[in-house]
Amino acid sequence: MLRFLQTVSRLAYSSQAARQLFEEIPQKTLFSILSCPFAFSKCIALHLTSKPAISQLHALSVTSGLFSHIPVSNSLINAYSRSGYSSIALELFQIAPNHDTVSWNTIISSFGCVVHGMKFLLQMLRAGFSLDAITISTILSFSSNSSDFLPGFQIHSLSFKSGHVSDTVVGNALITFYSRSGFAEDAQKMFDEMLVRDTVSWNALIYGLAQEGNNGSEVIPLFLRMLKEDQVRPDKTTVATVVPFCGSVKLGTQFHCLSSKIGIDGDLLVSNVLTSMYYRIGALDYGKNVFSGMRLRDVVSWTSMISIDPNNAVSWFNGMRLDKVTPNDVTLVALLFAIPNNYSIRECSMVHTMCYKFGLSTEVNVLNSLITMYARLGSMGHAKKVFDDMPVRNIISWNALISGYQQNGLCEETLQMFSSLVLHLKPNQYTFGSVLSSISTGDMVSLVFGRVCHCYINKLGLNTNEFVSGALIDMYAKQGSLEDSDKVFNETINRCIISWTAIISAHSKHGNYDRVLDLFEDMVNSKIPPDGITLLAILMACGSKGEVVTGKRIFDSIYSVYKVEPWSEHYSCMVDMLGKVGRLEEAENLVKLMPGGPSMPALQSLLNACRVHGDVEMGDRVADFMLKTGPSDSGAYVSISNIYAERGEWENVARVRMEMREKGVKKEIGLSWVDVGKKLSTLGMYKFSSEDTGHPMAKDIYEIAESLGSEMRSLQEDIIDLEMETFSV
Repeated sequence: MLRFLQTVSRLAYSSQAARQLFEEIPQKTLFSILSCPFAFSKCIALHLTSKPAISQLHALSVTSGLFSHIPVSNSLINAYSRSGYSSIALELFQIAPNHDTVSWNTIISSFGCVVHGMKFLLQMLRAGFSLDAITISTILSFSSNSSDFLPGFQIHSLSFKSGHVSDTVVGNALITFYSRSGFAEDAQKMFDEMLVRDTVSWNALIYGLAQEGNNGSEVIPLFLRMLKEDQVRPDKTTVATVVPFCGSVKLGTQFHCLSSKIGIDGDLLVSNVLTSMYYRIGALDYGKNVFSGMRLRDVVSWTSMISIDPNNAVSWFNGMRLDKVTPNDVTLVALLFAIPNNYSIRECSMVHTMCYKFGLSTEVNVLNSLITMYARLGSMGHAKKVFDDMPVRNIISWNALISGYQQNGLCEETLQMFSSLVLHLKPNQYTFGSVLSSISTGDMVSLVFGRVCHCYINKLGLNTNEFVSGALIDMYAKQGSLEDSDKVFNETINRCIISWTAIISAHSKHGNYDRVLDLFEDMVNSKIPPDGITLLAILMACGSKGEVVTGKRIFDSIYSVYKVEPWSEHYSCMVDMLGKVGRLEEAENLVKLMPGGPSMPALQSLLNACRVHGDVEMGDRVADFMLKTGPSDSGAYVSISNIYAERGEWENVARVRMEMREKGVKKEIGLSWVDVGKKLSTLGMYKFSSEDTGHPMAKDIYEIAESLGSEMRSLQEDIIDLEMETFSV
C-alpha cells in the first residue's frame, strides 16, 4: 500500500500514467485502498478531468461507506469542481456529513466568483470554522478580477483579525489584489511591511507596476532592487514580466544573458517574450536567433515570427504547419496583415480557405482581417462578400469595409455603408476618419454631406477627438470652406500634430502664405514639433507666394532643426520654387541630390521652368532623361510634347505621342463639378467635361453660357474703349 501511494504521488502530474496504474491495481490492493480513505482520495485525484471516472468513484465511495470520510468527500467535491461541474460539487458539499476548513476552501474556490466566495465565507464563519491562509488568498484572487473592491478590503481586515496578515501567502495575495485593482501605493506599502518575501512577492509587485502602463521607469528599478536586496532568485514569471519594458538592444541583451545565467532561457514563455521584445525594439536578427535556438515552439512562438518578419510570413506559416502547430485567430490575423500587395486573388483565396480548415471562419477578428486584406488588394467585391456572410459584426468590421471603399476611391459606396452603419451601430472616430476623407477627396460629394457628418459628430461628442477634428479641418478646406476649417480648429481644445498640420495644410492649399507662417510659429511655440507633412505644406505655401528665401530656409531646417528625413516631395517642391524664379542650375543640382534618384514631378517642374525661362539645352537634357526613364503619367509626356511644339520640332512631338500610345498612356480629360444639392445626384455634385452634352438641359446651359460670354466680351470692349479715351485725353 505504501509503495502504491508513493507511486501515485510521483505520477501525480502525469494523469494518463496514473490512471493506467489505477486500472492495473490487483484486486487485493484495491480492497486495501477501499479500507483507507486517504488512499481512495488519492485515486480520485487521478481522474480530475474524466467525468465518467469521477462518477464511478463517487458511486464506489457511497457503496463502500468512504464518502463519510472528509478526505474522500473533499476530493470528490474538488474533482467535480475542477471538471466544470460546480453545481454537483455544491450538492455533494451540502450532503456531506462532515466538513473541515479544506471542505469550505474547496467549495469557495469552485465557483471562481467573489460574490459566491463571500457568501460561503460567511456561512463558514457562522458554522464555527476558522479561515486560513488558503481561504483568504482564494477570495482575494477573486477580488483581484472584480470591479468591486469592498470584499478585498473586508478580507484584508479579516486577515488582521485572524492573525494571518503576516503569512507570506496572504501577503502575496494582498499585493496582487491591490496591484490589479489600481492601488499601487497600497500594494507597495503591503510589500514593504512583509516580514518574509519570496519570489512570488516580488513578482506580484512587479506585475502590478507593469499593469499601471508605465514605460518601465519603475518596473526595471524594482527588478534591480530585487536582485540586490533579497536572497531570492527571479524566475520565468519575473523575467517575462520585466523584459517587455526593455527599450534598447543593450538592456534587452542584458536580460537575455541573465535568463541564460539563471537557466531559464530555454523556457518557452521566456523565449517567446524575448523574441517579441527584440521585435519591438527593432533587433529582428536577435529575435530570429532566439527562435532558432528554441527546443520547443508553440503557437505564440510561430505567430511572433510571422509578425516579426512579414516579408516571409507565408514561409513562417508553412514552417508552423510542418511543425504540427495549429494556428489560432491571432496567427491568421498576423498572416493576413502580412499578405503582400502583389498577391493574386487566387492566392488570397487559398489563405482564406485556411480560416475554414482551422475552424476560424467565424472568428470576428479573422473575418475583419480578411476584409482588410481584400480591400488592400483592391478586391472590394470579395471584401463585401466576407462582410455580408459574417454571422456577427462589430464596429471594426464596418470600419474595415468603409475604409476599404474610401482607399479604393469608391466615395458613393463609402457613404452608403456609413448610412447603413448608423442604423445598426454607433460610429467611432475611425469611422469618421474614413468618411470625412472620402468627402474630402470625392469629386462627386457635396459639402452638404460634410456638414451632416459634422452635426452627427457633435451629437456623439466626438468633436473633441483630435483625430476627428483634424479630419474635419481637412474636409472643409478641400471642399473650399476655409472659414469652417478655422472654426473647427479654434474650437479644438487639445491640439496635436494632426490638428496643427491640418490647419496649416488648409491655408497652404488656399495660398494664405502669411497665415501659414503665423500658424507654424504658434505650433512651434506650443512645443509641438512638425512632421514631414507639416513642413511640406509650409514649402508649398512658400512656393505659391514665390518666397524662395523663406522656402530655402525651411527646406534646410527639415533635418538640421526638426530631425525629419526629407522626402522626395520636399525636394520636388523646392525644385519647383527655384525653377519659377529662374534659378535653374540650383534646381537641377537639387534634383540630382534627391533620395532614391530624381522623381518625375521634380523633373516635370524643372522641364516647365526650362520652357518658361528659355533654357533649351537644359530642357533637352531633362526631356531626354524623362523619356529614358519612361514616365507612366500623361502629364510628363504632355510637358515634353509642349516644349518641342513651342520650338516647332514636330518630329519630336510625334515621337513623344507615339511613345504614349505604345505604352498605353492617355491624357486625362479635364472635368468640372457643380454642387447641385440633391437634385441630380445622390452625392450632390454634377460632373461634366468640355462640350459635354450628357445633361438633360444641355441646350439651355449652352445658350446661357453663350449669352454670358457675349456679355463678358461686350463688357471687355467697353473697358478697352474707356482706357483708350483716357489715354487720348
